[in-house]
Amino acid sequence: MAPASTRPTSRDVARAAGVSQAAVSLVLGDKWRGRVAEATAERVRRAALELGYRPNLAARNLRLGRTRTVLLVVPALTTEFFAGVYTGAARVAAEHGFGVVLYPSPEGVGPARNPFASAQAALDGVIASSMAADALTAIRGEALPLVMLDSDPGGSLGAATVNLDIADGVRQVAGHLLGLGHRRFLHLAADVPSWTFEVRARELSARVGAVPGGSVRTARAPISIEDARAATEAALAAPGPRPTALVCDDDKLAAGAYKALRRLGLRVPDDMSVTGLDDLALATAIDPELTTVRLDAELFGERGMRALLAVMDGRTPEGGDIPVELVVRGSTAPPRAS
Repeated sequence: MAPASTRPTSRDVARAAGVSQAAVSLVLGDKWRGRVAEATAERVRRAALELGYRPNLAARNLRLGRTRTVLLVVPALTTEFFAGVYTGAARVAAEHGFGVVLYPSPEGVGPARNPFASAQAALDGVIASSMAADALTAIRGEALPLVMLDSDPGGSLGAATVNLDIADGVRQVAGHLLGLGHRRFLHLAADVPSWTFEVRARELSARVGAVPGGSVRTARAPISIEDARAATEAALAAPGPRPTALVCDDDKLAAGAYKALRRLGLRVPDDMSVTGLDDLALATAIDPELTTVRLDAELFGERGMRALLAVMDGRTPEGGDIPVELVVRGSTAPPRAS
C-alpha cells in the first residue's frame, strides 16, 4: 500500500498488479477488451481499488478529447421512475469512468432549452427520453452521440433506441381485463405527444377491438392526479353505457381516477376495474392496491448507458426490448352483472 501522504500512481498500480503501465492505462481507460486478458484486467482493477488510485482525469481527457460526461435528459423527477433510470445509468457509467449529469425539465413535460452554454464542448453523449425530444436540437446539435429511451426505432432522429416492451405490457393488461369479462373500456390517456403513449393507445385499441363487443373510449389528461380526476369525471358523465374497466397510461393517472370514482359514488373494483402502468410506490399506497405493469427503471437506465457506450465506441448496441410484467392486485375484478 502506498504511504497515506503519497498519491498512488499508475506505476504503483502496475507494480502491484504485476503488469505494464500500458496495460494499466488500457484497463482503466476501458480499452482493454481484445488486448488484455479478462483476469489481468480484473487484477488491475483490484490493485487500483486497494491502492486508492485515482487517475488524472483532466490529463487523460485532454489526450482522449473526452470529458467523460454524458447527459441524461428526462421530462421530470416527480415520480421515482426517472430517478431509477438515473441510478441504473450512473451505475454503468461509473464502471467505465464516466459521470452522468441529470437534466429534468423545469416544466415537467418536454424539456427546457440548453443546460450548457456549449453542450458539445461539455459532453461526450446524450441519453434522452422520447418525452424530452424537443430539447435535442439545442443540446445535441449535429455532433453528439445519442441514445433515445422509449422512442420509435424507425424515427427520424436516426439515433440508437432502448425500449421497454410497453406494447406487450398493454397487451397483458387488456388480456387480463378481457379474461375477467370486461368489454367496455375507458382509456385514460396521457396528454403528452410521445411515441410511448401512442403505442399504448394503439395496442389497447387493437386488442380490445379484436374481441366481439369490445369498445374503447378515450379521455386525455396531463400526468397529474388532479387533471386525471377531472378528466375521469367528465368522461363518465358522458351519455351512453358506462365503461366497466378504466385503463390508465400511468399510475398517477390511476390515482386521480380513484378520486373521481369515489366522488361519483363508485367503488373499485366492484363498479369499475382500474389499471395503471409503471408500478410506482403509489400503486401500493392507494386502496385497493393497483393492478399495474411493472417496469424495471434501473435496468432501463443501465441498458441506455451501455447503448451509449457502444455508440461512442462505434459498436452496435444490444438489441431487443426490455420485458415488463403485469402485477395483479385488488383493483381489478369481473364486471358486475347488468
